Amino acid sequence: MEKTWRWFGKKDKITLSMLRQIGVEGIVSALHDIPNGEIWTLEAILDLKKYIEDAGLRWSVVESLPVSEGIKHNAPNRNKLIDNYIVSLENLGKAGVKTICYNFMPVIDWIRTDLDYKLEDGTSTLYFDKIKFAYFDILILNRKNAEKEYTSEELKKVYALDKTITEAEKEQLIDTIIVKTQGFINGNIKAGDQNPVAIFNRLLSVYDRIDKNELRENLRYFLNRIMPVCEQYGINMCIHPDDPPFQMLGLPRIVTNEEDIQWILDAVDNPHNGLTFCAGSLSTGINNNVPELARKFASRTHFVHLRSTDTLEGGNFIEASHLEGRGHLIEVAALFESLNPNLPMRIDHGRLMLDDADKGYNPGYSFHGRMLALAQIEGAMAAIKLLQK
Repeated sequence: MEKTWRWFGKKDKITLSMLRQIGVEGIVSALHDIPNGEIWTLEAILDLKKYIEDAGLRWSVVESLPVSEGIKHNAPNRNKLIDNYIVSLENLGKAGVKTICYNFMPVIDWIRTDLDYKLEDGTSTLYFDKIKFAYFDILILNRKNAEKEYTSEELKKVYALDKTITEAEKEQLIDTIIVKTQGFINGNIKAGDQNPVAIFNRLLSVYDRIDKNELRENLRYFLNRIMPVCEQYGINMCIHPDDPPFQMLGLPRIVTNEEDIQWILDAVDNPHNGLTFCAGSLSTGINNNVPELARKFASRTHFVHLRSTDTLEGGNFIEASHLEGRGHLIEVAALFESLNPNLPMRIDHGRLMLDDADKGYNPGYSFHGRMLALAQIEGAMAAIKLLQK
């Protein structure tokens, strides 16, 4: 598979020359400075494409061309937002950038409660603690009826935590869940915003009356609108699974398991309507068999994210080594390599290690941690190819 790397543009502390030196072939990037819903001009796309190519690399995947919230919840300006999206797709097609990763998660992207969870070997990683999250949901957000979504035992632990948690720890939880992991992705809430909890609650309230079926239909409408331009330019749309793949904050989730993925691919049965196969996101779904899902949906997979997780007691989960965990990355990578050796894949969510910690990288996107994971997967793939000869 093509070895790609998520790169956050010209301001990224990780330079393209660094990536060229470690064997990266393709770049996964976006026009991060353009607000959601506005048009990506051909000039801006070509400028970034040339910058990448001048470094000896190629712009392989757009991650992401964000789907505005108004499209997801069917706002009055939905059609205008989709019209803008179509123009951006046309411009990407004209520039020859034709693989687009996106998600349809309402309000919030991937969710963790700890961004610097210390491990015994001195590295740190991302972690999800269900009780901390429930505390945030019930006692920080004060979301209506939130208590009904947790067991009596979980509620006891939440109220026990309330007796010991400090104000600094509460602020850190807010910063982790709705600022640091969201601001660099979708721009809804940014560092420095006054009262991010109030902003977040307003965003959540839009979905009070939207269930899974309605969100599905809004996705179907969006895909039907954009498929003609995808066919015209050969653009592959790749929806990313929900992370984690279960309901949270009362929000509907529609990309969580085999049934969800099959519904999406059948709802708009067009080869350009495809999947970003994120082994990490899918592996946190306790009933998901990741290799089986890879085999089932390989023909409609246009992009692969390689990371793995371990699910723990009490609904917690942690990012696992790229050679271990429920993602079964070696098996998954071998499958996709055998079917489509040109398929772009990127290593995802590396640990913080060595001097990564003081560089200010976006959460999950360290340099040395991802470089180690890339080397691990590349070495495993080389061994598999040798054994297959």
